[in-house]
Amino acid sequence: MRIVVAHNRYREAQPSGENTIVDAEIAQLTAAGVEVLPFLRSSDEIPTMPRTAKALLPISPIYAPRAQQELAQLLTEHRPDVLHLHNPYPLLSPWVVRTAHRHGVPVVQTVHNYRQVCSSGLYFRDGMICQDCRGRALGVPAVVHRCYRGSRAQSALMATTLAVHRGTWKSVDRFIALTSAVADHLRDYGIPDSRIVVKPNGIPDPGTPAPLGQGFLFLGRLSPEKGLGLLLEAWRRHPDGALGPLRVAGDGELRPLVEAAAAERADVTFLGPLDRAGVRDALTASAVVLATSTWHDVLPTVIIEALASGRPVLGTALGGIPYLLGADTPREPAGTGPAVTASAPAPPSPGGPTAPVAQAGGAVTQPQTGLPVGIRAGEAGWVVSPDPAALAAALPIAAAGAAALSSSARNRYERTFHPDVVTKRLIDVYASLTHP
Repeated sequence: MRIVVAHNRYREAQPSGENTIVDAEIAQLTAAGVEVLPFLRSSDEIPTMPRTAKALLPISPIYAPRAQQELAQLLTEHRPDVLHLHNPYPLLSPWVVRTAHRHGVPVVQTVHNYRQVCSSGLYFRDGMICQDCRGRALGVPAVVHRCYRGSRAQSALMATTLAVHRGTWKSVDRFIALTSAVADHLRDYGIPDSRIVVKPNGIPDPGTPAPLGQGFLFLGRLSPEKGLGLLLEAWRRHPDGALGPLRVAGDGELRPLVEAAAAERADVTFLGPLDRAGVRDALTASAVVLATSTWHDVLPTVIIEALASGRPVLGTALGGIPYLLGADTPREPAGTGPAVTASAPAPPSPGGPTAPVAQAGGAVTQPQTGLPVGIRAGEAGWVVSPDPAALAAALPIAAAGAAALSSSARNRYERTFHPDVVTKRLIDVYASLTHP
């Protein structure tokens, strides 16, 4: 089997999980005996481009002539079975789908974000969930709010690109949705179920998990959409030391917020940015990993890292987080606004009791689980509505239940996110298009 993997790499100065996943996927496919022809461009090439090429950059998201010429040559010379597209912007353009089809090559695309609809790809702006462009023929709100790179001109170009290529995207032969939430996004966009496959990313197996440590770990970009403010507000509702330590690792614009919390409380430690060895040590020292995003986070890799290390996760019920934890359906998109109001509770399971039960002391619990309202237990952790009170109520539950879910977390990784599992699933997707 011969596969072209097409990807526009993000700038190396801006750490990209998508770049890492593409590199790992190429290595895993090669190890499985698949012949991979990388068709890669990098945004780092832009500063060194000749003036003529730079002059064409404004239109390259719509049509990138050099990329189409080079891809056509590759397809003619090597006659691959499938083209697998990841990120096309800005140097490849979605036009690569049309180029592949013109050469009789079917196309698979892994959907890493919401950029079929949203110019920023995040459904998030100004500190809140935003779906103002959903269902529109042209994303005018993206232009008004400068959603793409903070520029009205570039936002207008991206919004136009999405409108021009709506038919291009709908011609893709198979979409790989990283989670069930991304599959829902594609259905909302008009893609039929028959062309959607849910296949998450995988990460290398770190080996047998170390015994559980203590307390909680937040590991990720220190930016508003990752929910650091939500976490610290919930944490402050408990006395200093009551939950064990909270370790925060990473860097970003909210670093001063973490540093202030660490100065204020003895149970908060700021670890700063960590290398791979530092991440392993932080996971080993902790019992529960936190994923408190306040946007519809597609697939936080830190959750898969936690499960591989046998650490259960407490996360918000947004985006792909519930799928990763085996916690049923996520909160559903419900418009624009703060996370708790711009998402709706998932519908109850058919036939199950739904009425909450008041307990002594005023607590309200769910009859099926005994957990407070707003908290849902999954196979590998817990999800909670993106609300400080709900998260504060969930923290002691996670601290007390970590040991019981540790082996389940590792088992979910082995069954769902291990490279052997996800690579076989990917090869099956390719085979379904080459041998229908």
